[in-house]
This record gives sequence, structure tokens and C-alpha cells, in this order.
Amino acid sequence: MMRWSQALLNTLREAPQDAEIISHKLMIRAGMLRKMGGGLYTYMPLGIRALRKVEAIVREEMEKAGAQETLFPILQPAELWKQSGRWETMGPGMFRLKDRKDAWYVLAPTAEEAFTALAKNEISSYRQLPCIIYQMQDKFRDEIRPRFGLIRGKEFLMKDAYSFDADEAGADISYRKMYDAYVRIFQRVGLQATPVEADTGDIGGNFSHEFMVFASSGEDGILNCEACGYAANQERAERVVAASPYAVEAGAFEMVATPEQHACEDVAKFLGVPQNQVVKSLVVLADQKPVMVLVPGDREVNLLKLRRVLGGAKIEEADEATVLSVAGPCGSIGPVGVELPVYADRALKEAADVIVGANKEGFHLRHVSLARDAKILAYEDLVIVAEHDACPKCGKPLAIRRGTEVGQCFKLGTKYSEAFGASYLDETGAPRIMTMGCYGIGVSRTLQAIVEQSNDENGIIWPAAVAPYQVGLLVLDPDNPDVVAKADALAEALEANGVDVFIDDRSERPGVKFKDADLIGFPIRVVAGAKGFAKGGFEVRRRTEKDSAIVPPEKMVETILSLLA
Repeated sequence: MMRWSQALLNTLREAPQDAEIISHKLMIRAGMLRKMGGGLYTYMPLGIRALRKVEAIVREEMEKAGAQETLFPILQPAELWKQSGRWETMGPGMFRLKDRKDAWYVLAPTAEEAFTALAKNEISSYRQLPCIIYQMQDKFRDEIRPRFGLIRGKEFLMKDAYSFDADEAGADISYRKMYDAYVRIFQRVGLQATPVEADTGDIGGNFSHEFMVFASSGEDGILNCEACGYAANQERAERVVAASPYAVEAGAFEMVATPEQHACEDVAKFLGVPQNQVVKSLVVLADQKPVMVLVPGDREVNLLKLRRVLGGAKIEEADEATVLSVAGPCGSIGPVGVELPVYADRALKEAADVIVGANKEGFHLRHVSLARDAKILAYEDLVIVAEHDACPKCGKPLAIRRGTEVGQCFKLGTKYSEAFGASYLDETGAPRIMTMGCYGIGVSRTLQAIVEQSNDENGIIWPAAVAPYQVGLLVLDPDNPDVVAKADALAEALEANGVDVFIDDRSERPGVKFKDADLIGFPIRVVAGAKGFAKGGFEVRRRTEKDSAIVPPEKMVETILSLLA
């Protein structure tokens, strides 16, 4: 047990001005976190107790799923990252430093390189597969704008696991084991985390699920279908594509003047047509080679989808000089007559009477039939899905919600095992490349996500499994020996039954103690006071309820255990 008189704990009535979201504010006010610098936080005693409980649950479920724990250095040689190619591609978000011998190192932002290098050296036979290994370790990322406390910091605690299998079929089994383990983890910590289809991002691979906590403060847009349960990150989401409303040709295309009209919205207004009749054209560089992308004028290009279409090529928008050299002036470009690969969104497949840039400043072409007048290499899903688009599973309208990612599973395939030569000998003695999966949980982010999801106007509402202390025992008469003796006896009995107890033994007014107990969020509040004992016992109240009950001392352990069950 812990007593407030001995604890390093100071609660605050007001949150600091830089605390933007409710979970950040409450964790600071409840004395669980203290800011050291931008994106850097110290865990105070209550905060670290809650964090360790989350860690313990993650560990237990990893072990149940057959994963073996390891621990890798945070400081890693640059050579590992150069071998995978991410020394160049990770960009300024990765902390790099030199030692006294001028050798480059990385403060690891993730762990694919380290785990794959280990597997290459330690796994040599099919008899050692499948193998899943994991670690619980700090990670470092130089965020442009660290914010929201533990949600986006420069240093954070992460559980990362990696599976190594003989083939794709084995990798699918490992993926399902980890996916199911994640479902159990988030259930046990009291977090409503929804798995959604996601893009693989910088990690790579060909399939991924993110576990999202829906919250108004979420940084990610999630497309969700209430009818069938489909959910996907906006980067990944798909839609049912309706036939083009402009599928009838209207004669040969003609050039029209559109002076100073560059945005699709402006061109549509100028010509008196719907915005989706104007085609938005964009030139990008795919592995430094120019490519044109076409989408309806009322939609946005999804560069991540384009990257998948182009086999994982590095995609970046072309500068004005490049656009001018391969098409025309920015704001007036289109696919007619250009000599470069052109990809169009599926919604444009039958488009036969649309408006496109003329590749000439101040002019557009109207009555363009894409099939007749342009050379389209392929029609693919290339737009960012929006609210009210049709669900790809059932066709019902999609809704958009905000979410915060707390975990992600990836099917990596052989991207890293090929880069590191991580192979094994099969039953015939032939070398085969291992197939990999990657599974991360933001442990520190999960801790704050619980608070973001479980709170009220009075403070935190901790689930019992991860509360820093399950019972807050408030001694209202700390100078009364009889009250103190009964409170101490109860605390000892509860702890003997595996219940964490925090005793508020301060010489403070009852109102102050009640407010602090609600702010900190003890799942159960027990009040020990002379008035209560005169009525028959301790006053017991769940954090989620307004009413309390008087329970006699001899029934207290039984009552508390039943409330925590």
C-alpha cells in the first residue's frame, strides 16, 4: 500500500496551457506525468504503476501467443539501416548521431532491421520455424510537432514483435495469432480499439490492420460502415465506384479560354459545369520518373494508393519546372497529347465528355473523351475516400470518424529478409527466404488512450486492470486512532487478497480528498471516518457511480473483491 503522506504526488486544479486534449490534461493534473521538454515526459509514480500494468498484460498475451521476449539496443549502427535502404528513406524524422570515432548511429525509431539481422544469424533450418520474437523498448522519432502528451512524443515505449515463417501460409497463421492477441490485449486494458484496414507506410509490406481508438482528438480519418462493420484508414479505404455521369460523347474536343482559372472548382464555375465534370491532373515523380494522375475534379489524389499501384515506388509531387517540361504550366495541364504514363481513377473509366487542361496557360479542353483522346495506361482506385461514399462491402454510405492508432499488424513478406539475406534450409536442404510479419503496440500511447476514452468532468476513470491503485482509501479523520486503525487493517486485508490500496491520510478537508480521488480515478473509493463508522462501517463507491453504500468492516474484503471482479 502507499500513503499520500509518503508519495511523490501533487495534483493540479488547472492543466498547463500546452495540454491540448483531455487525456493529456488529466494525466498532468492527476500527477501522473510531468513535461521535461517538447515531446519528452517523465512518468511520476502513479503514471509508471499504470504503465507497468499495461506492459504486464501485453507480455502475458505475447507469451500466450507463443512469442519469445528479447531486448535490443536502442542505439544501432547505421550499417543496419543502410542495408535496408532506410538510412536514406526515413528522412529527418530519424535521430542520427556520431560516436567519438566518427561512426554513425541511429536512435531506433522502429526495429525491422535489428530483428531481421538477428534472425539471419540465429535461424538456419525449417525446424526453427515458425518463430515469433518481441521486445518492449523505447523508440525515438524527431517529430515535427510533438503534441498531445504521450500520443505523439519524441520518445515513447513500444512493444514490437516480428514473425519469421517458412512461407506465406505460415505467415498468415502467425499474423492471425498476433491479431487475436491484440484483440485480447485491448479488451483486457479496458480499451475499445477497432481493427481497421490500413496502409503499410514506411514499414513496407502488402497488408496491414491498425487498431484504432475513436476519439474527437484522433489524428487519423477512419471510414466506417455502420451497416456491415467495414472500417479502414482513410489512406487505405476503398469505395464502390459509380459509373461516370459523363459517358456520352459530345463531339470532338475543343479548346476554350479559361483566363486565370487554375483550380478545378474555379474552372467549373467559370464554364458553368459541375466540378466533377472537370478532371484534376497531377504530375508526380515515381522513383524520379514523371507520371500523370487523373481524378474527378471534386476528389483528391491518394498518393499512397498510387504508390501501391506502381509497386511501392517512392512518390513525390513534381516541381513546377518539371511539370512545365513534361506537360505544361501548373493549373492548366491535362492528358491529351502528353508523352508520359497516365493513370486515371476508376470513376473516369467511361468518361466521354469531360474538361481537362490544355497544357497551355489560360486554356482548357472541353468535350474530351478519355478513351478516344488520351492514352490511359490503367484505371485504378486513386482517390481519397470521403464520407457518404458507398461501402465496398455492402454499398451503404460510409461515415468518417477520427481515431488514434494504438497498434498495428503488418504482413511484411520478404522485403527485409531479402535485404538481409535471412534464409533457412528447407526439408530438401535448399535455401529459402523467410517470410515476415511485424506487430507493434504503442504501450505508452495505449496508456493515454485509455484516459482519453475513460473520463468524465471530474477526472480519470481507470479500468481496474490498469489503475495505478484499485482502491483509494480516504481517511477523513487522520488524527482519530480508531479510524486510522480500522483503515490500516482494511488496507492490509485487501493487499493480502491482491488488491492495490492507496491511502489518503492527509490532513485535508473531505471535499479536497473527494475531488482528488475522482481526478486520479481510483476504480473504487472507500471512505473511513468517524461519522461513517457511527452509521455502521466504511462508505464504498464505484468511480462510475454517484451513490455510495455503508459496508460493515467484516464484509469489506468480500465487497471490494466482488466490485473488482
